[in-house]
Amino acid sequence: MFRIKKIDHVAVCVSDIDAAAAKYKEVLGLEGREREVVASQKTEAILLPIGDSNIELISPRGNDGLVKFLEKRGPGLHHIAVEVEGIEAALAFLKGIGVPLIDETPRAGARGHKVAFVHPKATGGVLIELVEPAEGHA
Repeated sequence: MFRIKKIDHVAVCVSDIDAAAAKYKEVLGLEGREREVVASQKTEAILLPIGDSNIELISPRGNDGLVKFLEKRGPGLHHIAVEVEGIEAALAFLKGIGVPLIDETPRAGARGHKVAFVHPKATGGVLIELVEPAEGHA
């Protein structure tokens, strides 16, 4: 087994990240922080902190999967990210019990975190991201 510490973020896929950030500020009063282009993921992301968690607005910057998501569904909930202790061990455990994974090894994500995705067919259609914070980030 492995330990899930908290929900790190809930990601919302949008085509226009500036307009979406302005709307979240207007409607919910959420201020965007830690905006970055994640070259390895071909996305742009901006965090909207809420307590110990975040809403993360993500927009494609060459990411074909996000482009297809927007074409098929329009803007909306993309994935839920949970912070785990020891992402490599978590992936090994899940693989060992036959859980379908998109990533069998972690990759670099936003904020320098290690990330890996569990296939949505494992969780009833919800894409789950495992996140292990980079050193010095929580």
